[in-house]
Amino acid sequence: MSRSRIVVVGAGFAGYRTARTLSRLTRGRADITLLNPTDYFLYLPLLPHVAAGVLEPRRVTVSLTGTLPRVRLALGEADGIDLERREVTYTDPEGTRGRLAYDRFVLSVGSVNKLLPVPGVAEHAHGFRGIPEALYLRDHITRQMELAAAARDAGTCRARCTFVVVGAGYTGVELAAHGKLFTDALTRARPPRHGLRPRWLLLDIAERVLPELDPRLSVTADRVLRRRGVDVRTKTSVKEATADGVLLDDGEFVDTRTLAWCVGVRPDPLVEGLHQPLERGRLCVDPYLNVPGHPEVFACGDAAAVPDPRRPGQYTPMTAQHAWRQGATAGRNVAASLGLGTRAPYSHRDLGFTVDLGGALAAANPLGVPLSGPLAGAVTRGYHLAAMPGNRVRVAADWLLDAVLPRQAVQLGLVRSWTVPLDTGSPEVPKVPSPRSGGG
Repeated sequence: MSRSRIVVVGAGFAGYRTARTLSRLTRGRADITLLNPTDYFLYLPLLPHVAAGVLEPRRVTVSLTGTLPRVRLALGEADGIDLERREVTYTDPEGTRGRLAYDRFVLSVGSVNKLLPVPGVAEHAHGFRGIPEALYLRDHITRQMELAAAARDAGTCRARCTFVVVGAGYTGVELAAHGKLFTDALTRARPPRHGLRPRWLLLDIAERVLPELDPRLSVTADRVLRRRGVDVRTKTSVKEATADGVLLDDGEFVDTRTLAWCVGVRPDPLVEGLHQPLERGRLCVDPYLNVPGHPEVFACGDAAAVPDPRRPGQYTPMTAQHAWRQGATAGRNVAASLGLGTRAPYSHRDLGFTVDLGGALAAANPLGVPLSGPLAGAVTRGYHLAAMPGNRVRVAADWLLDAVLPRQAVQLGLVRSWTVPLDTGSPEVPKVPSPRSGGG
């Protein structure tokens, strides 16, 4: 008998865990194909460390082919899914079209930057969802500080030393915390003229930072940020963005050359193309992660609206913890549908959250126990090392070197502004010019 064909689309937390679970359970008794635009799994929680020059980009990436035995990697972006023909179409990095037929299908495409109808944001802001955006931001921050050090005009110097982060959720808080430490380190090496210091603004329309997490984590993060010199402004949003700065909804205009957009994420637009019931852009699934009416189709992670067994009538939030666990459930249930094991509904236990605030500081509540300061920092980094499916020694070595050596403040110029637009369905892939448009 021919072996069943399993296609997994997306290698984020959910897709990677699905493929790894299937590889272990099927042991070569099924053909598993993982379709993804890149050949690595990105450990997203450590992306702020890349933007701040603490970790090199390869440290937060894990090779798919090196860690997923018995899984075939197909490089490309899915652009169509035909549920009737059981077929996925995609385009590879060189523009060649391809097709993948399946007997079982798992959709785990993840999420992209969330846009709001604010004038100028799409043109002047940058997101923070992939390696290209992190590399661009690291170069951009370094460049602004270097230009500020050479600026003769105090106004220009002040604008280049000002960095605005919109969104005080998990990503925005960590980016502002690490970014402030980074620019302070650059200032010590080459102070800006006129005695100016780097200024970081963290904005959110919510009443507190980390509004989706335990209030105790919020209080700790807010205290650390303010003590470090970050200007935290809650109940504040951006009314308009321009090339010279941002206009806030309270009427203040902030001169800046840097606008980081961390207001949240939305499901990948590919989900809408399935023409199946959606819940706020996420594909509706049953407790077993099956798409109703299509027993051969599964979905997990940010692409799926998974019923939350601990909150009847609600769905699990779009977090890495849920995506990782749902990937394991999806893998087991796909294998069960092939006669390998027994399927089970998705369930979870809240293990708590960690927020890395840079240096030795963090906010954490492992198993509901609130921690702060260096102890929380040690728990947070220990958690990340344990959770990463690879590169643990390299990450730990980089952290150690960062603690004893000054950071390398150089801009490589490998990622330009136009290659990382905010409005993109693939933040993990930098945009390249078409043959007709040229590269100018």
